[in-house]
Order: sequence, then structure tokens, then C-alpha cells
Amino acid sequence: MSETNMPAAEAAVASEKEVTSYEFAFHVLPTVAEGEVPSVVEILKAHITKAGGEIFDEEAPKRFDLAYEISKYLEGKNRKFSSAYFGWVRFRLDAASLTALTEHLEGTKEVLRYLLVKLTKVEEQNPFKFHDSIVDRKVRTISDEEMAEVEALAAAEVEGEVVVDDVSEDVVAVDGKEVEETV
Repeated sequence: MSETNMPAAEAAVASEKEVTSYEFAFHVLPTVAEGEVPSVVEILKAHITKAGGEIFDEEAPKRFDLAYEISKYLEGKNRKFSSAYFGWVRFRLDAASLTALTEHLEGTKEVLRYLLVKLTKVEEQNPFKFHDSIVDRKVRTISDEEMAEVEALAAAEVEGEVVVDDVSEDVVAVDGKEVEETV
């Protein structure tokens, strides 16, 4: 048999042992005291390392307002939360250990919600820093008067009455709709 061709049975075993990069993004319940959030993260990271994972990057959780309320069944009733501590951990793990890891992560009662995704090589090399992006936000809400000015300027430009040399790259949200702002 050729050295370059691997039988299907051996290929399946090799792919199971192949180490893959993952991102575990999570919301910690806002009822957890701010000083206790790092210990919750350490518990989550311990689950990852216990499953055989190797952590290579992380973003510490910070509290922020959620875009919508999230409901979770706690202590015998559904509770709604409008804020949470958000963070993520990136790690490498073989695919065979992933099922056991997710069972442990689901059992962590301090976690409101989580998402576990497989990373591409590009995503692995270029992590998105969520909390930094909020600080450097380029999206802002404008008033109705400002929107009327933008629309009037855009209409005049379309009709050929105004030529704008410098167009800003800022994006403006008006009533939930994104609109390019011209300056």
C-alpha cells in the first residue's frame, strides 16, 4: 500500500486524535458578585484543562448590558437577566474529548449562556477583543434632526447639486437601522 494513501479506518482514528482550536464564549450570571467572577472563570478553565485542553488565549469577563433579556431556570423558577459578565477562552483539544467537556460546562450553574465554536486558522491568529471594541465603538445613535440633515445632503448629492469630497466611514444607527453618515 502506498505511504500517501491512508485506509479509511485509520483516517477516522487519526482525525479523532487531531487537536483542534476552539473558542468558549460565555455569560456569567449577574447575580455572581464581581469579586467571585474570576473564580467562576477558573472553574471553567479547570474543566477545559481536565478534559485535556490547552488554553492559549482569553478575555477576562466584564459586565455589560445585554441586547435582550435572557431567561434561565434557576431555583425552581424562570428568571430574566438584562446584564451579564461576558468573556471567552480559546483552547486546543482533541475532538474525542469535546463531548465530555460540554457536559461539564453545561453543569456550571453560574453560567447564564455559552457558545463553543471551532476556530479557523485565521480566527485563531486574529482574536476579536470584544471589550476593546466596545470602548473604540464607531457606531453611534443620531437625533432625528441630524438624520434629516444627512438625508437632505444625500438627496442633494444624488441630484447633482452637492459634491462631497470627504465621506466619513462612520456608521450611524437610527432606530435600529444602520445608515452611512456623510460629513
